[in-house]
Amino acid sequence: MTTRYPFPSLDTLPEDIKEKILQVQEKAGFVPNVFLALARRPAEWRAFFAYHDALMLREDSSLTKGEREMIVTTTSAANKCLYCVVAHGALLRIYEKKPLVADQVATNHLKADISPRQQAMLHFALKVCNASHALNEEDFKALYPHGFSDEDIWDIAAITAFFGLSNRMASFSNMMPNEEFYLMGRTPKKLI
Repeated sequence: MTTRYPFPSLDTLPEDIKEKILQVQEKAGFVPNVFLALARRPAEWRAFFAYHDALMLREDSSLTKGEREMIVTTTSAANKCLYCVVAHGALLRIYEKKPLVADQVATNHLKADISPRQQAMLHFALKVCNASHALNEEDFKALYPHGFSDEDIWDIAAITAFFGLSNRMASFSNMMPNEEFYLMGRTPKKLI
């Protein structure tokens, strides 16, 4: 299957976007398809990645990078987004150093090898994902004993909501995950 909307050529993109994509390619060794798929609309690309970075690279939160990717992987599975489950599942495996965790949380977070704190976080994220209209004070109170502040809870909800957008864009456009994502973090890197 191919994407419904062909990717623009890298040399046709505005310099700031082209530069960012080349930085990602240098770091990852490949260009994740999302960077090219969204580049067809430069203003939207800039807005998308600015918000992505504000949420996922935020340093003044108690959520770890692994926990953020855990939220993305779990809620993307609930939204049936192949691209985000595979891509963010790869990052989750790497950050948590657990080759099985992404498959576990994408399938059934209740049986995953994660902490009670992470279980509570994912329970809340899934409620935001599937029934945000039904959230009540009890949902918030369930997170406090696990050390989550109101700002952390905002992060959980914002990551869930943002990736709801991402999931829908990836699914409707038939954006497929790069093959490289499937094996990332599944086996330890060989020592040189």
